[in-house]
Amino acid sequence: MNIAIFTSRAPAGSRLMNRCWSSSFSLSGRMLIRQWLQRLKQLRLDLERFDKRLGGLMSPGHDTGGELVNEWIRTLAGMQEVLAEFQRRDIVIKDLERGLVDFPAIVGGREVFLCWEQDEEDIEFWHDLDTGYAGRERL
Repeated sequence: MNIAIFTSRAPAGSRLMNRCWSSSFSLSGRMLIRQWLQRLKQLRLDLERFDKRLGGLMSPGHDTGGELVNEWIRTLAGMQEVLAEFQRRDIVIKDLERGLVDFPAIVGGREVFLCWEQDEEDIEFWHDLDTGYAGRERL
C-alpha cells in the first residue's frame, strides 16, 4: 500500500490521537521523518554538551549568562520545533537512538500503533496500544 503522510481522522471516541495512518508511506515521508530524527539526535548531543559546560559554571562567583546560555536556549527551541512536527502528525517517538516511532492506525477494526524503525523500508509491523515493541506483529 502507498499512502500520503496522513490518511484519515481517527473515529469518534477513539483512544488514538487525531489521525490514523495506513501501513506504508511515501519515500518523501520516510526521508522527512529520518531527517527530523537525525536533527533531534544532534540537538540532544548539543544540549548534553551545553549542560556539561553550564554545570561546571554553577559554582559561586561564576557568570552562567552570555553566549553559552543563549546557545542552550536556541538548542531547546530547536528541539521544541522538531518535536512539534511529530506532534502535529501524531507520530510518537518511542526510542530516539533507534529511530523507533509509532503511528496510530486502525487494523482489522482495532485501534493499534503501526511500528517503524528508521532503517526499515516500509511500515511492516503493528502492535496493540498497550503492548509496545515486544508485541510487534507483521502486517
